[in-house]
Amino acid sequence: MPNLFLRLIAVGIVCAAAISGCAREVGDEDTDLGGDDRPLVLTTFTVLADMARNVGGNHLRVESITKAGAEIHGYEPTPGDLRTAEQAELILDNGLGLESWFEKFVERVPAPHVVVSDGVEPVYIRGDAYAGKANPHAWMSPLVAETYVDNIARAFAELDPANESAYRSNSETYKSKLRAVGEQLHIALDVLPENQRALVSCEGAFSYLARDFALQEAYLWPVNAEQEGTPKQVVSTIDFVRNNDVPAVFCESTVSDKAQLQVADDTGANFGGKLFVDSLSEENGPVPTYLDLLTYDARTITDGLLGNRR
Repeated sequence: MPNLFLRLIAVGIVCAAAISGCAREVGDEDTDLGGDDRPLVLTTFTVLADMARNVGGNHLRVESITKAGAEIHGYEPTPGDLRTAEQAELILDNGLGLESWFEKFVERVPAPHVVVSDGVEPVYIRGDAYAGKANPHAWMSPLVAETYVDNIARAFAELDPANESAYRSNSETYKSKLRAVGEQLHIALDVLPENQRALVSCEGAFSYLARDFALQEAYLWPVNAEQEGTPKQVVSTIDFVRNNDVPAVFCESTVSDKAQLQVADDTGANFGGKLFVDSLSEENGPVPTYLDLLTYDARTITDGLLGNRR
């Protein structure tokens, strides 16, 4: 096992070295372009900003509206966000119902926007009030993320036709890195025995990852909302963990883990740690890039389910 994770980490480091660092963010203050005359592209959250920087290279200035560590679903844009958006020439959003605040936001700014999940075959949420709606966390599959990258490259080529060949080349290079990380995820997650291939998280953010890597999935709530960790959700998750003898449960970095800790206490399962989904960390944190996020989550999941304590 140690050799396996050393290999996994090594790939993440190699990939990270070749790409940009943590997505920068837009705060309450106006973005100071500082004489930078490159077209400004905004994204709704830091994961998209990292993808976009890899495609845009040095030809575009890319910023994230939300900060590292922010909860994306119910974000409330600030006046500074709106002032910055007025300078943007393009805005990229995830779509699939992820950014509940974005529709009203984009109505107030002149920049066109592109939905980077266009063309993705959605996984639909089961049960609860969200039944039949698309799960919005499609980027959690490195395979699906290639569609995001293609959409970003196409949008950049339309925005800046003079550099179309650079965007196409950058996108192909980045997709090759996604495939390399995807292969390492298979190596890491395939070691899980059949009776331990159950991923229990706070939010149902891993449906695409679970589908691609043959993991059974359970969660407290399907999509982050005001009512999280209700008694009904906790009891249902406790039943799943007990009935399937799940060894560890997890929670996302942007939400409270209080309800999941209760599940762990009541079932005897270990709390396997925090997983990153909606946001990258700061540059000196554990997941400054999207590729780092994928490798970190895979290592945390396998360590937790196999009982490896770090």
